[in-house]
Amino acid sequence: MKEILRLDSIQKYYGTKTNITKAIDDISFSVNEGEFIGIMGASGSGKTTLLNCISTIDTVSAGHIFLDGKDITEIKDKEIARFRRENLGFIFQDFNLLDTLTIHENIAFALTINKIPIKKIDNKVFNIANQLGIGDILDKFPYEVSGGQKQRCACARAIVNKPKLILADEPTGALDSRSSQMLLDTIQSMNKKLNATILMVTHDAFSASYSKRILFLKDGLIFSELIRGDKTRKQFFGEILDVMALLGGNLSDVH
Repeated sequence: MKEILRLDSIQKYYGTKTNITKAIDDISFSVNEGEFIGIMGASGSGKTTLLNCISTIDTVSAGHIFLDGKDITEIKDKEIARFRRENLGFIFQDFNLLDTLTIHENIAFALTINKIPIKKIDNKVFNIANQLGIGDILDKFPYEVSGGQKQRCACARAIVNKPKLILADEPTGALDSRSSQMLLDTIQSMNKKLNATILMVTHDAFSASYSKRILFLKDGLIFSELIRGDKTRKQFFGEILDVMALLGGNLSDVH
C-alpha cells in the first residue's frame, strides 16, 4: 500500500507565553492510498485543528505533515492556494455550491482554475457525474435540483480533479438522517469505486461507521483507534459507541 499522508509528532499551540492552549499535543499517524478514515472527538479535542493543519488552512507549531512525500509544513505562503487546488478535495457541511453556475460549471470550477483544456474538462465532468448518478442534471442550477443531487454535485466537485486526499469536515452536520445516509453512501462509493482517499471529521457515530478506520482524539492526543476489518457496519457502530462511552458520553451532544 502506498502511503499518501503522514503526520510526524505534530503540535499546535494557541495563545501567549503566559497562557498557552495546546490544541494538538503530539499526534502521529499515516494514511494509505484508498483508505477512508474517520476522526472523532468531543468539542475541543483537536479534531478541527488537525483537519485545518492537514488542509494548510492553519500551520503547525511543531512537527511535520507529508502529503505524497511532500512536506506541506515547508510550503511557502504564496504557493499554498495552488498546492491546495492541485492536491486536496473538500466536502463542506453546506456544500458551498455557487447558485449562479450550473451543476456542470460547479463541478468544473476547480478544473477551470487549474487551466485544464475545455474538452478535457467536459470529459472529466461527464465521467464523474455519471459515476455519481447526476449526469442528467448537469445543465440545471443548484436551486433547481434536490438536496441529494446537490450533495452528489459537491462530491463530484471534490473528486473531479483526482486529488490525493479528500477532506470532509462534519459533512452530515446540517442534514436530516435520510440526507445524511445518502451523502455517506456517495462518499463511501467514491472511496470504493474511485479509490478516493478520504479523511472525515465527525462527532456522529453513524457517520463514522462508514469509514474503515477511526482515530479518537481527546485533549489533543490520539486516545484510541478502531479498525473495521471484516465487521459489518452495525457491529462497527456498536464498537464506536463503546469507545465514545469511554471518552465520556455521547459526542453527538457536543457539536
